[in-house]
Amino acid sequence: MLAPKTEPVAPEAIHRESFFRQSGWLMIANVAGGFFMWAVHLLNKKIPPGQYGDFGWSLAVVMLVPTIPLQMVLAQQTAKALATNRQGELAGLFRWIWLITSGVWLFLAALALIFQQNLVARLQIAPSALWITLAIVLLSLWTPLFWGLLQGKQNFLWLGWSMMSNALVRFTAAACAVLILHTYAIGMITGVFLGMAVAGIFGAWHSRSLYLAKAEPFDGRGLLRQILPLFIGFLGFQALFTADTIFVKAYFSRVNADFYVSGGTLSRALMWLVLPLASVMFPRIVHSAAKSEKTDLMSLVLIGTAVLAIAGAISLTVLAPWIVPLAYKDEYAPVVRLLLPWYVSAMVPLAVANVLLNNLLARPASMLVPSLCVLAVALGYLSALTRFHDSMVMVLQVMGVANLLLLAVCAWFTWGWKKGGSPVVDEA
Repeated sequence: MLAPKTEPVAPEAIHRESFFRQSGWLMIANVAGGFFMWAVHLLNKKIPPGQYGDFGWSLAVVMLVPTIPLQMVLAQQTAKALATNRQGELAGLFRWIWLITSGVWLFLAALALIFQQNLVARLQIAPSALWITLAIVLLSLWTPLFWGLLQGKQNFLWLGWSMMSNALVRFTAAACAVLILHTYAIGMITGVFLGMAVAGIFGAWHSRSLYLAKAEPFDGRGLLRQILPLFIGFLGFQALFTADTIFVKAYFSRVNADFYVSGGTLSRALMWLVLPLASVMFPRIVHSAAKSEKTDLMSLVLIGTAVLAIAGAISLTVLAPWIVPLAYKDEYAPVVRLLLPWYVSAMVPLAVANVLLNNLLARPASMLVPSLCVLAVALGYLSALTRFHDSMVMVLQVMGVANLLLLAVCAWFTWGWKKGGSPVVDEA
């Protein structure tokens, strides 16, 4: 008896199925990791006033490390190397970037040593907090390199586990430090260091086949033309995503900084929810572009991100009266409830712009002009924060305007601006 014939599954359907599976897993990992990251902030109820702001300052410094540009550069180069069978060049590039980032850190550590007294006095922190934060910065320069390799080879299983281990170890160590050892901010900062160390070990181990391969020479000048737009563009994005906490720490009291960090932690949960979609999309578009294959994945990711971000923003705003008192001290609640609607509103256009930016910079014809425009938006935002900071709400209003401007810039370069007679989005 002959078996019934079955219709072959279209490659596009297979790709979409694996996309949803991978992005679903990475979303679970991000949300679980984000939960433990957020749970660390519940310890604010057990520490003296001002200590939470010190912890928030350390996190803000770490967030300003160009982790996103470093990871995306390695993710792009890994996906392209695997698509064109140039793993040796990738190994050489990895080692070159690793040496450069290590040298930059040594220079910064030397500056911190020279100006230690001024930094400690200006930032109102303990010297130990400064040096533990510097150690975290070093790990924050190395770990994204390994994550970029995992993302580029689409090993989202271990990328997710590495991210979750970071959060789980951070929470466990911080809880022990606060509840048992009573080291408060210093203990919480140490927890961040331990979490990053474990995450880095996971990432290094599961990407070792790529960076331990025999290194081959690569075209440095040509490579620079490829990665410079990525680095500049994602550097601008990261500044828009993270710089506000640093400014609040500088312009407001330690207690007010506590309030602001609390609102920011809840609001950035939106990004934990939607970033995995763009993270899975990016290496796929790089791979398709390297092989001159067409894909409509960006449209699907854009719609999903917009829906999830808007729904999440509305949910956080509606549930704020119940969530905030459970998570933070009683005196925090009124201020955090005031800040939260402004904060989540600013995150929505940033989340959508991130998808468009990933799509633009994933392509081999990525141009420097869009990246420079993104950087210009970020620099304008930083400049505006130095002038418009009469209140924490004003800081968030400036952020919201800047993020809307970023979205407009990315949308223009995606659908409006043309190079060689065709929109940028169609160049793959």
